Amino acid sequence: MNGTRAPMSEAVDLEAEYNNRARVPGHGENIAGWHRDAAAYREVAACELDLSYGPEKRHRLDLFFASNGDRNGPIVFFIHGGYWQALDKSSASHLARGANERGLTVAIPSYRLAPAVTLAEIVADIERAADFVMERTGCPIVATGHSAGGHLAACLMARTDAPRRPVKSAMPISGLFDLSPLVPTSINKALGLSVDDARRLSPILWPPPASGHLEAIVGGAESSEFHRQSRDIVERWSEAGVAARFHEVAGAHHFDVLDGLVDPGDNLVDHLVRLAERA
Repeated sequence: MNGTRAPMSEAVDLEAEYNNRARVPGHGENIAGWHRDAAAYREVAACELDLSYGPEKRHRLDLFFASNGDRNGPIVFFIHGGYWQALDKSSASHLARGANERGLTVAIPSYRLAPAVTLAEIVADIERAADFVMERTGCPIVATGHSAGGHLAACLMARTDAPRRPVKSAMPISGLFDLSPLVPTSINKALGLSVDDARRLSPILWPPPASGHLEAIVGGAESSEFHRQSRDIVERWSEAGVAARFHEVAGAHHFDVLDGLVDPGDNLVDHLVRLAERA
């Protein structure tokens, strides 16, 4: 690939492909479960909560420490989803459990949301949070995240102004890497992206990393566009020298595709452990 994306068919119903809340009628139960399980995990986990990585109210992150007490290894950096306009770190605490039980510490940041800030500012928030974690711990990170968080994880790995310790491993789950299809959808009402904005903030259009490891995850029951997005970034980054692979979670929809992160024996956690070994 040369960085120029082939145009999609006009027959694609972009609203249907990208509006996951409309696609999954029971999504409210999934989200309520996230909040419930996250609160329960914070009660029992070894953690530091509400660490400040910047001056704004939402510039806060939580650290969940490995069950074996090891704080010297790579840090899993999990970024929540919500189409850059909903949720915060408190919805994702339980997703640290599987990695914690496999010996990995997990950082989970909040970030500012649209429409109060632009997507470019959100990307900057996540860069700032990641730099804070690496500087505070002295450890590299494995960037992972769900949906919008998958986009932000890819941005971290692809950024050209990386700090002293760049991000070399990422696992986006149901990520978005080509933002142009969102422009005509209802999702863009809060984001306010122009076509130029969308292209400028699409990591698949940035110069790809020349090395590193990427595991792109998507649910088997997700839309064809979510499958395309993950397959496309795997193809493009593989051509550039990244060890990139595509994985499908059989039968999973957009809101349960990340559930395996709570189980230390799940394939998603296996991927994180392998990425941590290469971070």
